[in-house]
Amino acid sequence: MLDLDFVRGRFPALGNNPDWALFDNAGGSVPLGAVVDRAADYMRSCMVQLGASYALSEEASRRVDAGHRAAERLFGAAEGDVVVGPSTTMLTRIAAAALRPLWQEGDEVIVTDLDHEANVGAWRELEKSGIVIREWRCDADSYALRLEDLEPLLHERTRLVAFTHCSNLVGEIQDVAAIAKRVREAGALSYVDGVAYAPHRRVDVAALGVDLYVASHYKVYGPHLAALHVGRELLARVAPQNHFFIEDAGPYRLEPGNVNHELTSALPAVVAYLEELDRHHGGAGTVDGAFARITAHEQELVAPLLAFLDAHPRVRLLGRAIADERRAPTVSFVPLEQRASAIPPRLDAQSVAIRWGHFYAYRFCTRFGLHDNDGVVRASMVHYNTPDEVTRLIEALDAAL
Repeated sequence: MLDLDFVRGRFPALGNNPDWALFDNAGGSVPLGAVVDRAADYMRSCMVQLGASYALSEEASRRVDAGHRAAERLFGAAEGDVVVGPSTTMLTRIAAAALRPLWQEGDEVIVTDLDHEANVGAWRELEKSGIVIREWRCDADSYALRLEDLEPLLHERTRLVAFTHCSNLVGEIQDVAAIAKRVREAGALSYVDGVAYAPHRRVDVAALGVDLYVASHYKVYGPHLAALHVGRELLARVAPQNHFFIEDAGPYRLEPGNVNHELTSALPAVVAYLEELDRHHGGAGTVDGAFARITAHEQELVAPLLAFLDAHPRVRLLGRAIADERRAPTVSFVPLEQRASAIPPRLDAQSVAIRWGHFYAYRFCTRFGLHDNDGVVRASMVHYNTPDEVTRLIEALDAAL
């Protein structure tokens, strides 16, 4: 069991808004207090340009460099393998622009109909420059991305397969290691969107065997930044997206205008918190240990909500109803007797925060006819949520439905 007093005490937004039960976390978690403090201290004490010889610049450079190292640790990546940027959407667009010169007209990219548009739109736009786009459709019942459905799409001219680690709408966790292995065997690159996975499970890019992996820090208790893992060999080959005279072969080649200094300097606070969380609960103080505890807590949290929605006669739950290793605590459902947009406002008065819509999984909602009902209702939890909050959510939904 997590010590939730310890956990929630690290997030000042929770203490400053004690009446609210926040279940909109898949859109963005509240930040750690230490993240806020680090960003503010940077701006107060050393908000100067990087790379100069004077002491304040050296200190600023050290703090921003530490932010890069923290981003690497969150991914299990090697030093120099992670690009920091403003969002997953922007980093994916930068990656698409950087990779395109490596390919010829008629080469192929595979995208899915399950992903957030951040990992679809940038690749589909390459069609304008002669890249052939193929669509890997998720299974209509499980929403899993099945290898047998990918196989017919793979071609000798396939250059990249872009897919999600976890659906931000139905919470289905994909078998990334198996997919990445098959993609590599086909001679292509894998590009994985881990935004909806990273708050709930340990990301280890080496173990997954992926070529590129992107996730958002502001959904993992940090500032509004994102990070993209690119292996160093590939990073040295892609077309630079910074100024033409910059010869850096590392992440800076894909960080046009440089990173946001003050926010990047705050990233070590996320890693420090995860290590502290594990130590506080008797562990060795590792990120792996922290996520093992987070996963166990979240599975207990989400189970009652899944059971309630699965049994409700006026609801169609999307995704698996069991809180297991393939299920993240991001839960969406379709109300059967009213529009999705009617439900969240009824919970607002009870200070229970959820949302409705397509959540940028626009093509998924199109395929399954969900736009006609204003999309879905989504409730998403993270480890700072409590069992009492889940009870409040269930009771409020029961009344609203």
